[in-house]
Formats: sequence, C-alpha cells, structure tokens
Amino acid sequence: MLTFFFPEIILNPFLVFERCINMFFSSNVTIRNVTIETGLDAPLTNGIVPDSCSNMCIEDSRISVGHDAISLKSGWDNYGITFGRPTSDIHISRVDLQASLGAALAFGSEMSGGISDVHVDHLHIHGSSKGISFRTAPGRGGYIRDAIVSDVQMEDVHVAIEFTGDWSSHPDEHFDLSALPEISGITLKDMVGKNISFAGVLSGIDGDPFTNICLSNINFTIADSAHSASWSCSNISGYSESVFPEACSDLHSQSSNSSICSSTLSYHALATA
Repeated sequence: MLTFFFPEIILNPFLVFERCINMFFSSNVTIRNVTIETGLDAPLTNGIVPDSCSNMCIEDSRISVGHDAISLKSGWDNYGITFGRPTSDIHISRVDLQASLGAALAFGSEMSGGISDVHVDHLHIHGSSKGISFRTAPGRGGYIRDAIVSDVQMEDVHVAIEFTGDWSSHPDEHFDLSALPEISGITLKDMVGKNISFAGVLSGIDGDPFTNICLSNINFTIADSAHSASWSCSNISGYSESVFPEACSDLHSQSSNSSICSSTLSYHALATA
C-alpha cells in the first residue's frame, strides 16, 4: 500500500496547467492529510486526479485550485476503451474543496475505461463554479455507475449538481461517435447548500439518456430567490425525494421499493482507510 500524508503543496499562482497529484494505473493508495493550493485564477490547475486507479482512499485533506479539485478519470475515447482499465473502489471522505473555475468533485470526462463503485461522504465545497459534476460525451464509451455521494455542505457555488453529455473535447480525430457512454445508478443524498445559483443542470445525451439517478434529502438556498429555473433537465431519468427546490419532473418517477436509491457498491474502497 502507498500512503501520502501531511504534505503541503502550494504552487505558483501564475501556473496555467498543473495536476498536483496525478496517479495512473495505481492500486491500494491512501492520500491523507494533504493540503493543495494553487492560484484560483489559474484555469487548468487540478488537485488530485486518479486515472485508471483502484482501491484508493482520499481523506482528511484540503484542496483549493483553479480548475477541478478532485477529478476521477479512466482513459480518453478509443484509447481508454482499448486499454479498458477502470477507476473503481474509491472512497473520498472529510475533504474541504474549492474549485473556482471548475468542479470540486468531477467524474470524467475522460471515463472511457469506466468509473464505478465510488463512495464519497462528508465534503465541504465552497467558492466553486460547480459542486459535483458528471461529464461525458458521444465517443467516450465506457460508463459511470454505482456511485454514492452523501453528507455534503456547499456555500457560494454556481451550479451545485451537474450532469453533462456534451463535454466534447477529443484527443484526436480517431474517436467513434457511436461509442456511447452509460451513466446509471448515481445517488446524491443528504446535501445542504447556501448561496447556490442553480441547484442542478442535468443533461444527458439524445438517444442515450442517463438513468437511475437518485436525489434524496437535499436542501439548497438559491442565491436569487426569484429565479424560476433552479433545475434544468433533459435526457435523464430517475427519482427524487425530499429535495428543495423541487427537482425537475424527469426525476419524479416512483419506485415501489426505492431500488433506484439503493446501491450495489461493494465498499471495497473502505478497506484502504
């Protein structure tokens, strides 16, 4: 097992692109008590980026960056599909995140090898463009499934929850638009937020909707109380309960046994703690 703990990483605020901890093809890793700071105006500075990794724990840390604070990835387009090594069994807990121009916690968009079995709890997200973001596009293939994010506090976040199927950058011209991703079995629950501009923007792919999305016990205070469109949804289906402002109708399907909000997570990642 590889363990990182107590380091403080403070980068030049004028950096344009940097990934502070970028791990590829790694297993059995714990990142604990880490502080990462970059210039908040640096557009492409990222904190922790596990790419095609498994059995990883990130906990008790603070990350403040210009782009994405934590970004889970698993390969890009046909290269990730061919290599086929997923990011799985990830546990993230008790982390303070700020991502001024990106997402505090991002899944994708490079997810062509698959991302699954992710358990996230006890996040503090503040001063961020996006809170929690799930990203993909036609040509990615792969999947994001079986993920639970719970016990989240947010303040001063533009879009609290984002799902997008239009993250359309590609490494080259060899991608196959018929390689459609699967986004399914995602649960977001027990969240509170204040000074939120938009509760959620959830947009799947035409002909390839995102399914089994569950929102439960969520309460966001919208910055502009007169704003009539706290949620925007398309090509998405799932279930919501005890959500304020009320989620869009796409997430009003009922389940007799609440199976949409259950999870098949293995929780193997907890063993890395």
